[in-house]
Amino acid sequence: MAGLRLGPVLRYADTDSATVWVEADRPCTAEVRCPGGEGGGSAPTFSVAGHHYALIPVTGLPEGSDTPYEVHLGGEPVWPPPDSPFPPSTIRTAPRESDGDRPVRVTFGSCRWSSPPSGQDSPVGPDALDALAARIAGDTGDPGRPDLLLLLGDQVYADETSPQTRSWLASRRDLAEPPGEQVADFEEYTRLYDESWTDPEVRWLLSTVPSLMIFDDHDVIDDWNTSASWLAEMRETPWWQERIVSGLMSYWIYQHLGNLGPAELATDPLYKAVRSAPDGTEALRSFATRADADRPGTRWSYRRDLGRVRLLMVDTRMARVLAEEERAMLHPDEEAWLREQALGDPGGHDHLLIGSSLPWLLPGLVHEVERWNAALCGGERGPRWARFGEWLRRAADLEHWAAFPASFDRLAHLTEEAATAPGGPATVCVLSGDVHHAYAAESRPAGTARTALPAGRGRVHQLTCSPVHNAIPLPIRAGFRLGWSRAGGLLGRVFARHGRTGRAPVTWRRSGGPWFGNQLMTLTLRGRRAGLHLDQARTGRGPARLERVWEGRLDG
Repeated sequence: MAGLRLGPVLRYADTDSATVWVEADRPCTAEVRCPGGEGGGSAPTFSVAGHHYALIPVTGLPEGSDTPYEVHLGGEPVWPPPDSPFPPSTIRTAPRESDGDRPVRVTFGSCRWSSPPSGQDSPVGPDALDALAARIAGDTGDPGRPDLLLLLGDQVYADETSPQTRSWLASRRDLAEPPGEQVADFEEYTRLYDESWTDPEVRWLLSTVPSLMIFDDHDVIDDWNTSASWLAEMRETPWWQERIVSGLMSYWIYQHLGNLGPAELATDPLYKAVRSAPDGTEALRSFATRADADRPGTRWSYRRDLGRVRLLMVDTRMARVLAEEERAMLHPDEEAWLREQALGDPGGHDHLLIGSSLPWLLPGLVHEVERWNAALCGGERGPRWARFGEWLRRAADLEHWAAFPASFDRLAHLTEEAATAPGGPATVCVLSGDVHHAYAAESRPAGTARTALPAGRGRVHQLTCSPVHNAIPLPIRAGFRLGWSRAGGLLGRVFARHGRTGRAPVTWRRSGGPWFGNQLMTLTLRGRRAGLHLDQARTGRGPARLERVWEGRLDG
């Protein structure tokens, strides 16, 4: 009898259909059944490197409802477990007709170390996803349940493994040989997802709240694609090729595949090839090899519309142009896609969300240091400064949008165009993680007073939330606080003068934060109104809980 190794993970949901991802322990037919016959679906598993997966299309669901579901493998029920302490997993569908009073709630964050096994305390405090699961499970009628969980990078840490995983790695190879305690191949990547997604609270949460995901560096390795010289050095190592190919293979299966809606899946040639082959390993490995060799040639970015809310998830890792003289966060083709999706239908959405694992707007001092560093690396102060700049770029992780000045400026122009388009969105929000603290900032054109913004212009925000379950050293925490301060702003001007960086086309002010801790942000979008709140995970008697620490309005 087939068993459920991992999942179910609810990935997509609209008015009457959904997709549910599972991993089985052997080939079989995977089914979703809804008691009462209100919807269902099935799919045969496909095989990759001895693992068996299915993305089950679920159709015929009643609109605007919460429908409990079960998972069957080979005709036998495997989910929910008979002794589950959680409520039944459900699929929540949207009403077919847009309702201006029905909110869309998007909860987001990034950077999650897996929780330790039951009974062990976490060295970095409570897991915010565990706390979110406990809150939802404790009140199945919770009106604040998210419509979407947006995971903005570092879902797994391939380069910072847990003690349990290191012990497992040592049982299969010599950790004295590179890459040592980091993962080396596809099988070891599957271990990371097993460890992360079998956490009971997270497993139930992912089974009942639709999720979207994007990679960031630790999903593969710290500083992934930070520069051309970094990439050249990595390609010289004997273990990198297997690492990157395995990382992309596992990302496609565990994360990217579920980001695609039913219409996209129906026309995806790789999905068809993997499903139709007796063993899809070679088809997927060939794809991952080509994707690495021609990085900007594969699109990992995607779009999802939630009623009149448009979400554009942007790949800020594989889409980079690394040649110093052409350096860009997004390849021109990727940038053209983003512009088309953001500006092609300005009256078609009330809110525009741009998901980027890396923040666009940073604390002022950090922004100026990254822009200065980019100038040094580009040769503005000569070859000796350029060598120092490359060392500093890697040592201090100076690789956000500010470190790609032309790309930063183009995104600034794009957000402003979207905000000022006739009938355009009420808010344009860039959602990010990575920097292990949370904050909100609002942007406006340089030289424009707050009171001088034109009537009808949408508001432009940077919303950053990280980590979900991780830590930040005290010196770096102090550095971010300095970065947001007036003194930090004055110091930033010194770097700007030395690097001859010029002025950015926008200015911004912090509207909330910085906050430090394990946390999640939630956007609540109702018609053209937009609210935001931040919850932090706290411990006390009983399980971890979410505590509201800030809330505010974004639309005016």
